[in-house]
Amino acid sequence: MSGSTFGKIFRMTTFGESHGPGIGVVIDGVPPRVPLTEEDVQKDLDRRRPGQSKITTQRQEDDKVEILSGVFEGMTTGAPIGMLIRNTDQRSKDYSNIKDVFRPGHADYTFFKKYGFRDYRGGGRASGRETVCRVAAGAVAKEFLDQFSVKIIAYTLSVGGIKAKTIDYSAIEQNIVRCPDMQAAEEMVQYIQKVRMDCDSVGGVVEAVVKGCPAGLGDPVFDKLNARLAYALMSIGTIRGIEFGTGFKATEMKASEHNDPFIKKGGEIHTKTNHAGGILGGISNGEDIVLRVAVKPPSSIAKEQNTVDINGQETTAVVKGRHDPCLCPRVVPVVEAMIAVTLADSLLVQRAINPESLK
Repeated sequence: MSGSTFGKIFRMTTFGESHGPGIGVVIDGVPPRVPLTEEDVQKDLDRRRPGQSKITTQRQEDDKVEILSGVFEGMTTGAPIGMLIRNTDQRSKDYSNIKDVFRPGHADYTFFKKYGFRDYRGGGRASGRETVCRVAAGAVAKEFLDQFSVKIIAYTLSVGGIKAKTIDYSAIEQNIVRCPDMQAAEEMVQYIQKVRMDCDSVGGVVEAVVKGCPAGLGDPVFDKLNARLAYALMSIGTIRGIEFGTGFKATEMKASEHNDPFIKKGGEIHTKTNHAGGILGGISNGEDIVLRVAVKPPSSIAKEQNTVDINGQETTAVVKGRHDPCLCPRVVPVVEAMIAVTLADSLLVQRAINPESLK
C-alpha cells in the first residue's frame, strides 16, 4: 500500500516520480456530461508549473497535459479519466552528490526506513512534483463544482513576517507571489529574493475561501468536512498546519464572542458572523468556507547543512539543482485543487444520501 488514492466516489490515483519519464493521474467517479478539455486543465497547470517567475525554481517544464481517456467531444463520458504529464527537464546528475546522504528537512531518511531504499533523484515519489497530478485532478473537480456555482479562491496571505493588509481578489494573478495586496506583494518578492541570495528559503501562509458551497456537506463524526479538508491539505508535503475560520484565535475568545448568531436573509438561514469558517459540527453551513495553511520553508537550500549518510557517519549536505526559495506562489493552485477534489467527492456523497438538499 502506498496511499496514492484519495476520495470515496470522486477518486483520484496519482503515479510517477520527479525524475521519471512522466507523472499522471487516473480519476474515477466523474459523472458524465461534465464539460472538459485539455485547455481547462492546462490553465491551472500553468499556474503551478516551475520556471514561471524569478522567485520560483528555474526547472523548465511545460507541464503539457495529455488526456488519455474518459473525455469525448469536450465532455466527460463517465469512464475513468486518465491524464499524463511528461517530464522533460529533469537533471538527475544534480543529486549524485547526495545519493547516500540524508538531506535535512526531506523525506530521505523516513523513506529509506520504510522501504529499505530510496530514489534520491529529487525525492522520487516524495517530491513536490507529484502535486502536478493533484492540480490536474483539481481542474476536473472545478469543472464539476461549476455546475453547483462553487468557487474556490486561494492566495498568499503572508511570507515570513510580511502579511497582506487588504484582500483584493483581482490582484492575486497580477503579481508573481499571488498576494491579494499589491503593496505587500512587492515587499514579499524583495524579501524572497534577499533570502535566496543568502542560499536560504522562507515559508508563509496561504489562505483559501470557498464561495457558494451548499449546506449539508460532510458527516458529523469521522468524516467531518473540516477533517477531510485537513487530511487532503496536510497530504501536501510542504504544509505544516491548518486552521478554519477564526482558528487558533478562538482560544482567546469567549463563546459569546465566537458563536455565530443565526439570521434569516433573503428567505434563507445564514449566520451573522463567520468565526466557524463555514463548517459547523463537521458539516458545511452554507457560509464561505475559510481556511489557512502554514507553508514551511522549502528544505532544498544551497547552504551547507550538517547531516549523516546511510551508515550514520557525520557529513554535510549542499543541495544542488534548481529549487524554490518560497513555495507559496506555486502552492496556491495545489491548495485549490485539493479543496476542489474534496468538495467534489463530498457533493457526490451528499447527492447519494440526500439529493433534495442540493436542489
